[in-house]
Amino acid sequence: MKRWQRKMPFGPWPLSEMDEMIREIERSFADQFKNMEKIPKNLVRERRLPDGSTRKEIGPIVYGYSVTIGPDGKPVVREFGNVKRGATQPWKEIQDRREPLVDVVSSDRDVKLIAEIPGVRREEIDVTVNEQRVIISVDTENRKYYKELDLPWLVRPE
Repeated sequence: MKRWQRKMPFGPWPLSEMDEMIREIERSFADQFKNMEKIPKNLVRERRLPDGSTRKEIGPIVYGYSVTIGPDGKPVVREFGNVKRGATQPWKEIQDRREPLVDVVSSDRDVKLIAEIPGVRREEIDVTVNEQRVIISVDTENRKYYKELDLPWLVRPE
C-alpha cells in the first residue's frame, strides 16, 4: 500500500482498479498502432477530399462467407474476401485482390456462374474457361478480383 493511501480515512483510493484498467487500455491501443504499421503498403492509399485535403485509407479489407444448400441437401459454406479466417497475423496475409462470391448453377445441359463483383464494369472482367476450370479476374486501378473455380463436370467452353 502506498504511503498516501494509508493516510486516507476511508481506505485506499476507490478508483485504483479503474486507473489500472485505463492503463491496460492505453497499452492495448499502443500495441494495435504498432501492428497497423505492418499493414502492406499496397493496401494504404491516399484519397483527396472535396476540401482539397488528403486522407490515408486502409483497405479494402473484406472477409465473409456464404451458406447455401447443395444438391444433396447439405449446407455448403464458402469464404470470400482478401483475408483468410484464422490468420495469426492477418496483416501479413491480406492480399490486394479480393475473392468474389460466385454461385455455380448447373442443370442437365449447362453450367452457369453468377459472380458478385461490385465496383467494376462488365468489360473490365476477364473470364478464362477451359473444359475443367473457370478463372475470373479483374485488375483495375481501384479494384482487383481473382477466383479460380473447378467445374462440376467437363464442359465445352462457348
